[in-house]
Amino acid sequence: MKPTIKPLTALVALAICSALHGCASVSPAADAQVNNAVQQQAESSYTVPAATDVVLYQVNIRAFSESGDFKGVEQRLDHIQALGVNMIYLMPIYPIGKERGINSPYSITSHRRINPEFGTLEDLTSLVKSAHQRGLGVMLDFIPNHTAWDHPWLTAHPDWYVRHDDGTPVNPHGWGDVIQLNFSNPDLRKALIDDMTFWVREAGIDGFRFDYSDGPSVDFWHQAVSALRNSSSRQLVLLAEGSRNENFETGVDFNFGFGFFDRLKDVFGGESAKHIDDWQQTENKLSNDHQRVVRYTTNHDVNGSDGTPEQLFGGTQGALAAFVTAAFMRSTPMIYNGQEIGLPYRLTFPFTEQNINWQPNPDVTAQYILLISLFNQHPALRTGSLTTHSSKDVVAYTRTRDQETIVVLVNTRDSASTYALPEAISHSRWLDLVSEQRVSKQDSVVLGPYEYRVLKQQR
Repeated sequence: MKPTIKPLTALVALAICSALHGCASVSPAADAQVNNAVQQQAESSYTVPAATDVVLYQVNIRAFSESGDFKGVEQRLDHIQALGVNMIYLMPIYPIGKERGINSPYSITSHRRINPEFGTLEDLTSLVKSAHQRGLGVMLDFIPNHTAWDHPWLTAHPDWYVRHDDGTPVNPHGWGDVIQLNFSNPDLRKALIDDMTFWVREAGIDGFRFDYSDGPSVDFWHQAVSALRNSSSRQLVLLAEGSRNENFETGVDFNFGFGFFDRLKDVFGGESAKHIDDWQQTENKLSNDHQRVVRYTTNHDVNGSDGTPEQLFGGTQGALAAFVTAAFMRSTPMIYNGQEIGLPYRLTFPFTEQNINWQPNPDVTAQYILLISLFNQHPALRTGSLTTHSSKDVVAYTRTRDQETIVVLVNTRDSASTYALPEAISHSRWLDLVSEQRVSKQDSVVLGPYEYRVLKQQR
């Protein structure tokens, strides 16, 4: 039976101050003192989640709110928290180059200053503290591979850049607004690492997403990751936005699922679902038990270039089915802002023309909350062993940890598909965690268009 998308029961927030007010009358000064004490305790008690437990939420600051700044993000933290995610990743916050520039957030003139359109260091610190009070970490998007043409380094340290034979700086991949840094220069390496640790020290940042991490050399990442790990007593979450398997050997927590996303589009476009199984193995080569690939159905790049999840995967039900496929397959799930309301239009580069219209879409939001809650509540979906059973039309896999076994079935077609259950799982009784229906022993199952089932074995 096709799962019904229905709103979840309203989330209940713990309101300490309200409880206190109900017990006794307090002065405004005492009330403020209590609030500050509660906030400080929440901030100091924040712990970065284990890498295997991370659920990412990407914030495109320019498009996220009417004000397009840190304060606009801070004002919607309760919304982000309610989704069940636990790590916010902010797109680049740095000053943008003007020389040969195209207003790209990835063409920057400093790695440790803030673009004034987003606010100040104090605003960023306030955002981080407010996030920590809600159990949310904050990662920054760091751009190590290149700078804008008008970065002061080009004049002060010309040897920090790769150059053509005629002495002109190299544009990586022909990107005309940026110039390639020279990672054979030890002083450049130190400067970049110093800039990374600045944000951990001064703003309480919990980690980084390293833009185009396949550009800098692997040995640079060994150096940078080691330095970052040793710079703080706190655990840091480190994401390499790359597909190079050797990135795992540098000690980062995550690689980025470029290939998985492409295969996901191919499969939902009609290719065999077995291609997903093959790519799962390819992307995880050299990873250890604590490392993951970040898997997504949209982000700031593909949302603008390829389309929204609904446009790419066959509407609302197809978009949710694709998310289930990606989120539970030994992955780190990621939500891109607006995805959780089924935003019906693209946020196009350079993200200044149209903000997110946060018109509620409770049915879609409720389903994302449910799916993320399953990831959070079931250890097998986060750290269980993975066995794949996909057919031509249905992505199928089993996650097992200790006494918990969960089978995930996703019909990747816009018509019904019959799936023959492998013998190892056909003789069991199951509880469908999505529909909350019990499933008896059977040899096959008929899945409706883009239907997904998350089945927990009953013992």
